[in-house]
Amino acid sequence: MSGFFLDPRRLLSWILSHGLSVLDFGLVLLLTYMLLLIIGERRTFWMVRGLIYLMLASVISDALGLRLLGLVLEKLILGAAVAIAVIFQSEFRRFLELLGKGQVWELFKKSSPTPKTDNVIDELVDAVKDLSQNRTGALMVLETSGNLDTKVFVNPGVTLNGQVSKELIQTIFQTKTLLHDGAVFIRGDRVVAAGVILPLSERSTSRQLGTRHRAAMGITERLDNCLCIVVSEETGSISLASGGNLDRPLTSSKLKELLEAKFSPSGEGEVVAPSWGRLGRTIGLKGRLILEKFSRSPSATPKDRK
Repeated sequence: MSGFFLDPRRLLSWILSHGLSVLDFGLVLLLTYMLLLIIGERRTFWMVRGLIYLMLASVISDALGLRLLGLVLEKLILGAAVAIAVIFQSEFRRFLELLGKGQVWELFKKSSPTPKTDNVIDELVDAVKDLSQNRTGALMVLETSGNLDTKVFVNPGVTLNGQVSKELIQTIFQTKTLLHDGAVFIRGDRVVAAGVILPLSERSTSRQLGTRHRAAMGITERLDNCLCIVVSEETGSISLASGGNLDRPLTSSKLKELLEAKFSPSGEGEVVAPSWGRLGRTIGLKGRLILEKFSRSPSATPKDRK
């Protein structure tokens, strides 16, 4: 077997004879990578991974002649593909628009954090500080990059589209207002909506954490491109949720430091899809391990290795 890989002519002949299979595999890999780039969320990775497992199982069943199992898997693959397309219809619409405009390469550009000026961060931090001192409960969703998928919201709330200001945020969360129980959705320097109802985290949490904390964990578990600021009504403590995790308790100065680091021009959000360099290194490493495995002499028995 080792002589096969040492003979360039035989290796080239094998590559040419299996060229279509190699091309087919490469195109599927590229399509999967582009799918991750289109949606760019953590949950997407597991959904696409499950779809790939179904496809591999279908190929193996066909190779083994298991026709009934192959038929069932084909139906499952079709259903899974349709489900993903329905769930992420806005992202697929964007893909088709870029494809039609000939701008597919826009998908490979890293999304930068939604810019927030120092004035916006100062207004947010000042509002949170006063709310904390007065023990007024508050929940704020901050978009970090791209366009937040508001379909995840249980209730989109009331549209405001107002300029971010300390006074506006404090007014919204006063207990006598109709919108104080929900969350505020902030995009850039605008308060897009108030009274937003967020999905709750299903993870078991400490008894010290209330509904606002569970909502902050829930939305950041489902969406990567957002942060949540929480002010506890009972204790006045400040928390920041990201990726389903809570950073607490925070001082107002620490909160400002974290927000400035996240929304600075050099800050980068979490990237679900791997970069081309990392993808190439991963493929190269796996390929080298496979070649080493198949190039070992079949006569190398466990007794010989001892």
